[in-house]
Amino acid sequence: MAIQRMDHVGVVVEDLAGAIDFFVELGLEVEGRWEAEGGLVDRVVGLEGVRADCAMLQTPDGHSRLELSKFHSPPAAGGDGYAPSNAPGIRHLTFAVDDLDAAVEGLELVGEIENYQDIYRLCYVRGPEGIIVELAEKIG
Repeated sequence: MAIQRMDHVGVVVEDLAGAIDFFVELGLEVEGRWEAEGGLVDRVVGLEGVRADCAMLQTPDGHSRLELSKFHSPPAAGGDGYAPSNAPGIRHLTFAVDDLDAAVEGLELVGEIENYQDIYRLCYVRGPEGIIVELAEKIG
């Protein structure tokens, strides 16, 4: 067995519409929306009584996808949506952009825009519910 490719990254949110709006504003495209529930879903995710609304978004090139899910049941233990970038777990998603200055307009910077070895201009921004999004503009 060998991994063929990364299919998608899943992120659980409380405000599905707000999260969709944020990522669409960044340039992702909604590929589809659906409701997830029933025995098959319960068995796959290892929970009982799952009821969730989901959306799949993709990058304009069609190579990367982001699944956003809002669980209505079962109730989840509270998490720290605003954990710092060094907390254990998945901390950020990265997207390549063609104009970093335009991409960050109106967004909350976590730190500063920096030049990384004259290869990239990089920064972290806060997305909905504290999701950290790294934006990277290739230089040259």
